Amino acid sequence: MPHLDIIDLNASYGSVGVLKGVNLSVERGEVVSLVGPSGSGKSTLLRVLVGLTPPSGGRIVVDGTTIDYRSKSSLKAARDRMAIVFQQYNLFQNMDVMRNVTIAPVQIKGRQRAEVEADATKILARMGLADKHHSYPDQLSGGQQQRVALARALALKPEILLLDEVTSALDPELVNEVLDAIRALAAEGMTMLIVSHEMAFVKEVSSKVVMMDKGQVVEAGPPREIIDAPKTDRAKEFFGKILRH
Repeated sequence: MPHLDIIDLNASYGSVGVLKGVNLSVERGEVVSLVGPSGSGKSTLLRVLVGLTPPSGGRIVVDGTTIDYRSKSSLKAARDRMAIVFQQYNLFQNMDVMRNVTIAPVQIKGRQRAEVEADATKILARMGLADKHHSYPDQLSGGQQQRVALARALALKPEILLLDEVTSALDPELVNEVLDAIRALAAEGMTMLIVSHEMAFVKEVSSKVVMMDKGQVVEAGPPREIIDAPKTDRAKEFFGKILRH
């Protein structure tokens, strides 16, 4: 049974169809990278998974249980299992790093502060931020802020981590420190769906690459097949363009 099964998924913004019959299965511990041109539906797919954009058709199944996005209890159960990190860090500027990481588990999930802070200390150490507990976001580099955002998501103890272009707002020299953190999570067996334009990283870290265009899956498979030897004309065109630069 797949950890996550996306079946004939549709979503729209107003009258504009953004996802059109998307099918995708993700096994536990897989790292699945979503690639494709801007506007192809990659980020929308992640937003639908966590209930930020409502689906208009199809099913999303986690470990055999279908999520009903119209039901508050079903949506809450889905969000207990998935966490998303966006391109913008969205940290609370008036809170230090420790408070940014612990506020949701304490206030939303009702966990004990001492337990959450102990977990957060370990997570921040894994992110290379052991000495930044009491720093505020404006005292951190962009790469450090994005690693705090990753730590904040991990503090929710998700089974599935969704990463939406988490390096695209960073200066080039800061990208690798965030990619290193994601590499470590992949090595630990975290199930991840990653939207990224960092093709060398996608090829290295992914167990599966999914190319999307115009709201549909064009091609999916192991990275060396999809990136190096795509079968469809659209995938050949896309990778041919981006790999020349």
